[in-house]
Amino acid sequence: MTADSAFRTHARTQAGWCDALGSPFTALLCRLIADRLDPAGAMALRLDPLPNNHAADATVLRLTGALHAQVRQGRAPMLAALYPPAPLPDPQALWAALEPVLADPALLPWLDSAPQTNEVARSGVLMPGMMVVAAETGLPLRLFELGASAGLNLRLDHYRYRLGTLETGPADAPLLLAPVWQGADPPGATVRVVARAGVDLNPLDVGSADDARRMLAYVWPDQRERLARMEAAIAAARADPPPLTRGDAADFVEAKVAPEAGAATVVFHSIAFQYFPKNVQARIAAHMAAMGARASAQAPLAWLRFEFDAVDPDAVAAGQPPTLRLTLWPDGRERLLATVHPHGAMVHWH
Repeated sequence: MTADSAFRTHARTQAGWCDALGSPFTALLCRLIADRLDPAGAMALRLDPLPNNHAADATVLRLTGALHAQVRQGRAPMLAALYPPAPLPDPQALWAALEPVLADPALLPWLDSAPQTNEVARSGVLMPGMMVVAAETGLPLRLFELGASAGLNLRLDHYRYRLGTLETGPADAPLLLAPVWQGADPPGATVRVVARAGVDLNPLDVGSADDARRMLAYVWPDQRERLARMEAAIAAARADPPPLTRGDAADFVEAKVAPEAGAATVVFHSIAFQYFPKNVQARIAAHMAAMGARASAQAPLAWLRFEFDAVDPDAVAAGQPPTLRLTLWPDGRERLLATVHPHGAMVHWH
């Protein structure tokens, strides 16, 4: 394979994203992997032949997560010495430390599953969407999260928020989420959650040290605030772990999601739908439409989606940001609520 394989093109594109999102170290890792990975090595032989669906699969971020895990667990001391908070290293020095680690077969299993960052700052995007549902229905919420990972965003009502000029949430919350806000404030509605459940093919247990390490490994190492926020959210969730199911998202939706009188039923997900197979996406959409037809003012149904509108490489390369979209039945009209930062750092409210 040559250095212009679909994987290597993807890794260079991801490097551009990392630069744009303020992570020059992670960008440098991606570029070195794209440009210098030995085509005859086990890692390249695994990655270079893969078909071009890397943007949806976040392939290179699976690998950078594996590398971060090795560093955090003390298994790559030479590489760890160059990781943040150390200054951005010289590319040649970083590659000299990185190349032998890339040959470690312990990295290969990380390529089999999508990153599970469970970025809790995304609650700062999801919560204003929940506030719209609460304001327009006047009802408490039943929450169902797809691709929930460890369920940190399923606990979004436990955090405090600064959303524009509006502050909301418990005063003693373990986290204050304050995305850079553009546009009008969201509606100042109180979000009261009366039921919650999440599903993931591989749910992570906040009480498991191994699972916590895995979540932290997927956070880009040069984003120290994200790491601190994740650690605080995991610690808080251990005292009140969210209810999670291991399984297929479409099976979960079909079995559990239906309008219920006296509450607004909300299905939501954040940077997860792209990882679902097309038939699973189609089944979820069909079930939501069918249940939407049964919804009423007394039993509304909402579908809140924090996702990229397109995940093809050209859209990613063009820097297309994700959006927050809401469909609320019985009306059934889809609305664009916001354009947002992928990690929840910025919200442009529409």
